[in-house]
Amino acid sequence: MSAPEEPRRRLPTVAELRALKGQKQLTMLRYFSLDEAAAAESAGVDIASVPPDVLFDPRYREVAPSIFSMTGRTHLEAGTKEDYLRWCGDAVERGADALYCSGSLETVEFLAAEYIPIVGHVGLVPARATWTGGFRAVGKTADSAMRLFKEVKAYESVGAFAVELEVVPVDVATEISKRVNILIWSMGAGAGCDAQYLFSSDILGYAEGHIPRHSKIYRDFRAEYDRLQTERIAAFREFVADVESGVFPEDEQLVRMDKAELEDFKSRLPPA
Repeated sequence: MSAPEEPRRRLPTVAELRALKGQKQLTMLRYFSLDEAAAAESAGVDIASVPPDVLFDPRYREVAPSIFSMTGRTHLEAGTKEDYLRWCGDAVERGADALYCSGSLETVEFLAAEYIPIVGHVGLVPARATWTGGFRAVGKTADSAMRLFKEVKAYESVGAFAVELEVVPVDVATEISKRVNILIWSMGAGAGCDAQYLFSSDILGYAEGHIPRHSKIYRDFRAEYDRLQTERIAAFREFVADVESGVFPEDEQLVRMDKAELEDFKSRLPPA
């Protein structure tokens, strides 16, 4: 007798994700293509942060039907909070399950009041790194840790349902997560949070430049991409050589005309 099939996953709601707080560790990826989205779906990834052009592709939900998928646009790109609301509304209509908001708490509250599921960002926020001392861990002193706690609480108070906590000491992140109802998604903040978040480019080893300490490389796609590029160049060179030597095209790449039809056609042509 064959083993029973596992129940098919379905797309979770915000309410269902919130109910999981403290119950289990969710998995979260930032990926950059439909192929990666399909792989994440097959692997059982729970949550994804997705560039708009990928998430809005009509094929996206065909390849990632059960992944809770977020996208975002900075407040500097979106304009006023009303412009932001229009963009978020359009994103939800096009398949987004939640939106990152880089704007002020006032903007977060404005969007949340219209029932847009909003995610904030606390700790090492790349766009605001100059305010926290650059690209380094945040919250290593009691005073700075308290500021993080208050910032997370502020997001909770204005209606955000989740916050990404990036590069924060594990003890600080754990203690914060215990004391809030908002979901905490860990980017280098330890397992005391509600989801573990990595970039696919780091997991697959093709990221350019510095590899963050909190990342883990599981495969060396960079070497594979280099190998494929070498093979691509070799194939193109062989094609060029075949054309120049007359080897390409061969009969198998051609369509031939019936000889009688060809003679009839040629008889009608003017002299060459």
